[in-house]
Amino acid sequence: MSRCGLLPQGPLRCEGKRPPAPSYREVLARCPWQLPARSEGRQAGQDVRNSGSALYSCSAPASPWSTVVGRPDRRLQPVQAAGSAAAQASGSLLEDIKDQAQRSIEALLTEVQSGSRQRGAAVHGGNTIAEMRPRLERAIDQLQSGLIERDTEVRLLLLAAMAGEHILYIGPPGTAKSELGRRLAALYEGSFFERLLTRFSVPEELFGPLSMRALEEDQYVRQIEGYLPDATVAFIDEVFKANSAILNTLLTILNERLFDNGSVRSRVPLLCLVGASNELPESEELDALYDRFLIRRQVGQVSDAGLTQLLGSSAVQQAAISSFSASARDSGSIAFQQQDFANIREQAVKTVSVPTEVVNVLTDLRAYLQDKLEPPVYVSDRRLVKSVALLQVAAYTSGRSSISLHDCLLLQHVLWQRPEEADKIGEFLMSQLAADDGLQQANYIFSGLFQRACQKLSDKRVQHDLAEELGGLKSALMERLEGIAGSLSDERKIVDGNLWLGQDEAEAVASQLAPKLERSRGDIEAMLFEVVTLEALLRNGAQVIHVATLLPERWRLFLTNKPKGDKPR
Repeated sequence: MSRCGLLPQGPLRCEGKRPPAPSYREVLARCPWQLPARSEGRQAGQDVRNSGSALYSCSAPASPWSTVVGRPDRRLQPVQAAGSAAAQASGSLLEDIKDQAQRSIEALLTEVQSGSRQRGAAVHGGNTIAEMRPRLERAIDQLQSGLIERDTEVRLLLLAAMAGEHILYIGPPGTAKSELGRRLAALYEGSFFERLLTRFSVPEELFGPLSMRALEEDQYVRQIEGYLPDATVAFIDEVFKANSAILNTLLTILNERLFDNGSVRSRVPLLCLVGASNELPESEELDALYDRFLIRRQVGQVSDAGLTQLLGSSAVQQAAISSFSASARDSGSIAFQQQDFANIREQAVKTVSVPTEVVNVLTDLRAYLQDKLEPPVYVSDRRLVKSVALLQVAAYTSGRSSISLHDCLLLQHVLWQRPEEADKIGEFLMSQLAADDGLQQANYIFSGLFQRACQKLSDKRVQHDLAEELGGLKSALMERLEGIAGSLSDERKIVDGNLWLGQDEAEAVASQLAPKLERSRGDIEAMLFEVVTLEALLRNGAQVIHVATLLPERWRLFLTNKPKGDKPR
């Protein structure tokens, strides 16, 4: 022992736990000599070290009293009373900051729970969507009236018509594929064309017979009235049985909406062609035709649970099917015109933005399909571009001004080549939804703000800037927290109120995402508490010791990651 009987002989050791040195106040109380006054920063730092803080637990504390050996110096002044007063004032400030932070977070969470915060309204492009959405919802109800387990097929059918795209149903006979095509025509003001193709079908069956009078004048002109070039909605069954004589003309109609009638190229009014097939295309010459159908859906038999409902009320179902066309035509508030859908497409492209996260998902998804799946799934550039336009229409009609990741779930009906690939696409998209909730970016932003706060606590100008940036981050976290709270209160809101996901799909997505949303809510609340705590620290002119005490984990990360030699000021 040293001559004062307090300091141990030999070097101090640190085993990664609390330093073995006596506390600072024990030395002051027991030592017959007093220490000279030191700067406030040195005292604060010494208090943190001697309190066993984890921030300094890996190195032995410097001994401020190691010079207190030998003879007493009568010039030393007592500092014990001053040290106690400073510690008491610091503790009082810490308690005040804690109370302020606790009251702030309680008030914010109360606002979230009550939904009293004012939030910006979605961009609707005037009254178009406000008036159109109820009609769309009624149209969906009408389309699936009397049908069992065809919710998703109906929604995709109407979405394809609104986006001006074509839809393909693949499945065995007797699964209501042709009925869906006829129902769309009943909701739309325009002509309807329907044809069943065979391997022996001739162009005249689709495009109209040749004009005998025109042939007398050496002109090759068809009579197109009542045929495909004159139709607004068309249904072609067994579409992949089209032969080469039909194929080229059909491709031009589907993609460019143009028809060559003799020497004249004219535009056709076709809005949507519904294709149906019992099997996938077998030859490569049909690949181009297959690619023209942007939306693809495999239609299966009714499940055992649905079969009970179907057979138990077969008379009612048949009556509903047979009377659908007349009732839909009589409902003037539901019937659509071509200009209605054209206006929606135009407004969707103009007003709905495509976030970077959505672009990244599309890029990663194509790489996954073409590079990681076996066999690879080819995705053409045209299909990707059309997919984005489809998602814009889906977001716009759902009342949003940007495409969300939940809208991307529709891609499981767009990008597959074989039906079994749809599930793999769905799993990939769900993994993207579960992995990205924006919290990581918010964490990076807060870490940067915390580092600036620790480095320049005494700079008033920097504190003002930090307060503004913390306010913006707090608003973003609150908005995200409100969205999660609303989603957890209504399963349909989990998918952002997407009108085009079937009820079964929405419930499946909600059941998978609900636990993830619960975890995200806890993480966001924890970060929100850190934000309001840092705000309170800046507002009360706190010092480094206060920051380290109230936000110890952030302080530890700051010390670990800060550049060497960069000390808090």
